[in-house]
Formats: sequence, C-alpha cells, structure tokens
Amino acid sequence: MVIQTKGLSLTFQTNDGPVHALQDVTLNINKGDFVSFIGPSGCGKTTLLRCIAALETPTSGGLSINGRSAEDARRARAYGYVFQAAGLYPWRTIAGNIKLPLEIMRFSKSDKKERVAKVLKLVDLDGFGNKFPWQLSGGMQQRASIARALAFDADILLMDEPFGALDEIVRDRLNEELLALWARTGKTIGFVTHSIPEAVYLSTRIVVMSPRPGRITDVIESPLPKERPLDIRDSPEFIEIAQRVREGLRAGHGDVR
Repeated sequence: MVIQTKGLSLTFQTNDGPVHALQDVTLNINKGDFVSFIGPSGCGKTTLLRCIAALETPTSGGLSINGRSAEDARRARAYGYVFQAAGLYPWRTIAGNIKLPLEIMRFSKSDKKERVAKVLKLVDLDGFGNKFPWQLSGGMQQRASIARALAFDADILLMDEPFGALDEIVRDRLNEELLALWARTGKTIGFVTHSIPEAVYLSTRIVVMSPRPGRITDVIESPLPKERPLDIRDSPEFIEIAQRVREGLRAGHGDVR
C-alpha cells in the first residue's frame, strides 16, 4: 500500500464559522495505480491531494504514505507535485526551473545535469532546456512543470488539475503523453480533474467525490487496457464507465462539464 487514508476529515476554521472540507475519507492506493479524483468545485479534491502532500493537516482520521506519516514522507521527498499553473520562474531557463528542487536538495553538479537531461527527454522537451518559459506554449510549460516534479525521481506524482487551462487539442495530446510517461516510469499517480473523459481515459481507478463536505461516493475500477489510444473514448466500455461516473456525480448532486 503506497497511500492509505482511514476516516480522514478536515475542517477549516474561518471568521464565518467552520468549513467542513473532507469527511470520513477512506481510500487505499497501491503502487503503480493511476487514480483520478473527480467531483464538483469545492468538493475537497485538491484538499485531499494537499493532505497527502502534507500541505494541509487533517483534523481527524489516519493518513500514511509508504507506511509513514505524510510529513515524514514529505521530508523523505516521496512525491513530486504538479500544480494547476506551471509556476515557472520567468528569469530562469527551462533547465534552470527543472534544476531548482535539485539545487535545494544539494545534488552534485554532474547529477543535476544528468537528471535535467533525462527528464527533458522524458517529457519530450529535449533541446528546449535553454529556452525561457515565455518562449514556450502553455502545454510545453506544463510539461516542464511535470519534468520539474520528476527531476528527483520520487515514486509518487501528485497532479492538481494540470491540464485544466489548456485547449482540448493540447489537453488530448498531454493526456496521451502522460499515459506514456506513466507506462515508462511505473509511478503511482494521484490526479485531480473536473473532466469525466479525462478521468476515464487516464485512470486505473476513478474516485468520485460529493459536494462539501467531500466524501467518496464511488470508486470505479477501470477495465480498460493499459495502452489506450484516444479513439478508445468511442468504445462501449469507455462510455459505460463515463456513465457510471456521471451517475455517481448526480447521486452526490455534482455538476461537472
């Protein structure tokens, strides 16, 4: 078991009173899983991901990463995190941005160079290391952000709606590339999305969440093969899974596109 939550709840205290973000979330994620979290805005998808990353602290319940606390896992660099925006520093080259966590972790100069070259190739940005973020398209910037999260080779990759701001054509391309990257690396991936087709296309399991307080209303095991061309989205199996996701969201009074 790589990630395990048991009865996890989180309540934020605000000036207007308590906000119950998560309630009684119990979930097991195994090594090599690609798990998508889907639900309406404000349902706690990102909050759950941030709890796993030790960026938020649950109010109650249990949470372990590789058998240790989320805080210990963070200190052990157990995961890479990709945010909604690429978040690249404009004054640094793409290679310089990818190198940043390696500098913080004090990798040697030769190791930094080798790792940057490796992940640039992994995300199909070989030859773009000396470019600046403003010289790249939005999709390429997000690939650079993924490369940065992969640079120190953590076994877990947490992704918070990384393709939400991109147009459909670029999003489809990056979905294909992410699946290929997952197949090559065998990493465990937690992925937040609002898109039903994206969740079904990418995942081995889809976690459907209710409106706040966020609860898990369904966990759908995907029967789709690991290798998935885009046209699999027209298959009866794909459509059947997507329908089950919609029903789960409807049961939780959700509304996604």
